[in-house]
Amino acid sequence: MECQVNFVDTELKKIFEELENSDPRLHKEIEKAINDVCQNAFCGRNVKKELIPKKLIQKYEINNLWVYNLRKDWRLIYSVGKDEVELIAVVLDWMNHKDYEKLFGF
Repeated sequence: MECQVNFVDTELKKIFEELENSDPRLHKEIEKAINDVCQNAFCGRNVKKELIPKKLIQKYEINNLWVYNLRKDWRLIYSVGKDEVELIAVVLDWMNHKDYEKLFGF
């Protein structure tokens, strides 16, 4: 089964592309994460359904959420879906640990 990794919208993709100049290290880590997710869409840590922030469910209409640890203080969050032929992972966002804790109410 093939895998496809997309960004949730063009704005997030643009921000990612701009990281190549503004924060090349983070850009490279996100790029590696995307490659890892494409190899195994379930390589991140699965968030239990009852712990998925309602804000994300409403905004993105998702029913699953995965967290991929980047450097020690950054997280990439994504959701996985599928069609008949391939798994599709959608990058929703990346954030530092402080924002991640705030999103999840820790």
